[in-house]
Amino acid sequence: MEITYDKDNKERVPFEHYLADYQKADPHELAMRTGTAYDDEKQSFRLKFIGRWYEVSFPEFSVSSESETEDYLPLVSMNAARILVIRFLLEGCAAGSTGKFLTYREVPWGEVYYRQFSGRCLSRLAFSYGNRLDQFCAALEKMGAKKLSQGDAGYEIEIFTGFWICFLIWAGDEEFPPSAQILFSDNFAAAFHAEDLVVACDVLIGTMKAQN
Repeated sequence: MEITYDKDNKERVPFEHYLADYQKADPHELAMRTGTAYDDEKQSFRLKFIGRWYEVSFPEFSVSSESETEDYLPLVSMNAARILVIRFLLEGCAAGSTGKFLTYREVPWGEVYYRQFSGRCLSRLAFSYGNRLDQFCAALEKMGAKKLSQGDAGYEIEIFTGFWICFLIWAGDEEFPPSAQILFSDNFAAAFHAEDLVVACDVLIGTMKAQN
């Protein structure tokens, strides 16, 4: 499958860098470390991403979906999602969660990247959906998220197998602007860099917008 990029090449150069490393890697080592199934005959990984199953070829990193629906499939159409997945295969690892959730500030290096996270993720989520809770709920339910009791509306969604993100929103009113909180299952700290969590939320919010 041909990969297209934004005109400014913001995503092309990083992806090409990671692709070069991916093509030199041992697929069996990637599979064992990340807990991702690898099929020697097909020469492809099989992984679940935001509730949909995909096959990712090795060494080309071409992506195909097992979905028979017309759903929006971020790993097929979104370059940021491809970068997140290829980084997980190259640098991530399988890790169990204790059931605890962390704020971004509690993730290693989260304090350093918090301003970027706040603008790209928290503010974007709050001002995109703080006055449209019905669309927030509809999008996340379509994506297979689990409804929570926190906030004016809240959902927990699995982005990679065993890795969960909570989106919580408090609606705005005449006195206060809308606000949001994003929490991460504690195994993210073992498997991802703080910058990856920003990309993960970007991808989720982009996928939500595609549902509306």
